[in-house]
Amino acid sequence: METIGFIGLGIMGAPMAGHLLDAGYKVIASDHRSKPPADLGAKGLKSVSGHAAVAKAADIIILMVPDTPQVADVLFGDNGVASGLTKGKLVIDMSSISPIETKVFAKKINDLGCDYLDAPVSGGEVGAKAASLTIMVGGEDKAFERARPVFEKMGKNITLVGPNGVGQTTKVANQIVVALTIEAVAEALVFASKAGADPAKVRQALMGGLAASRILEVHGERMVKRTFAPGFRIELHQKDLNLALEGAKALGVSLPNTSTTQQLFNSCAANGGAKEDHSALVRALERMANFEVGGNAAEVKGKAA
Repeated sequence: METIGFIGLGIMGAPMAGHLLDAGYKVIASDHRSKPPADLGAKGLKSVSGHAAVAKAADIIILMVPDTPQVADVLFGDNGVASGLTKGKLVIDMSSISPIETKVFAKKINDLGCDYLDAPVSGGEVGAKAASLTIMVGGEDKAFERARPVFEKMGKNITLVGPNGVGQTTKVANQIVVALTIEAVAEALVFASKAGADPAKVRQALMGGLAASRILEVHGERMVKRTFAPGFRIELHQKDLNLALEGAKALGVSLPNTSTTQQLFNSCAANGGAKEDHSALVRALERMANFEVGGNAAEVKGKAA
C-alpha cells in the first residue's frame, strides 16, 4: 500500500483520512496550522512539520482545503508540496476550486515529473463519514487507476469524467443542482407551512412521489428540525456558485436561477449565517414570508380564513 499524505483535516477531510487509516494505509498529515485530530492520531496518523515534509514522506498527496487560494498556497507557497515532490508522485486535489486554475496547477505539477488529479467530491459531511462520497475526477487514465483503490475507501460513485479541470467543472455543475434543489425544497416547505400544513408530514408525503430527492430527505429534515450546524457551510456554497457564475460569464451562458439562489445565500450571509449549513438558505425565504417553517401554522391558517 502506498503512503498517503493528507492535507486538510476539516469537517470532511478528517473522516476521509480516517477511512484510509481504517483500511490499513499509512497516512501522514501536516501540523502546519494545528495539531491533527486526536482520534486520527489514535488510529495511527503521523504528523510532520510543513507541507513539503508531507510530500517528501508520501507517495500520494491528497488536498482537501476550502478554496483556490488555499490550494495554491499549499502546493506552491513557502515550504509547499511542490518543493517536496520527486518524480513519480501523485497529487490529488479533492477540494472544490476553479477549473481554470486547476489546469494551471496540474501543468506545474506535471512539469515536476508528477501526476495530478482534480477529484472534488459531493455528499457533504454525511457522505464523508459514511465513505459514500461521489468523486468526480479529472486527469489521465493511468493516474486515475493508481488512485482508484484510495478513492474506493472514501466514496462509492467514482467517475473519471475527462482531463484535468473537467472534474472541477463537473463539481460546479453539481453545486448548481444542489443549490437550486435546496432552494426549491425551502420554497415548498415555507409555502406549505404558512398555509397551515405540518411541514414534517408534507416532507414525508413528498418523499413518496416524483419530488423525492436526497436534498428533500436530508436538507428538508434539517429545515423542519432547525438543525443548521454545518455539514457544508453557506460561505463555501457561495464560493462554488461564484465559480459557476464566473464560468458562465466567460462562456456566454445565462444561469438565471443560479444567480437568484446566490442572492438568497448572500442574504443569509449578511444576516450572520455564512457558517451555517447550506440548508439554512430557508431562512432567507422565511424572512421574506415573515414566517418560520414549523411555526404556528394553525394561527396563520386561521388568519387566512
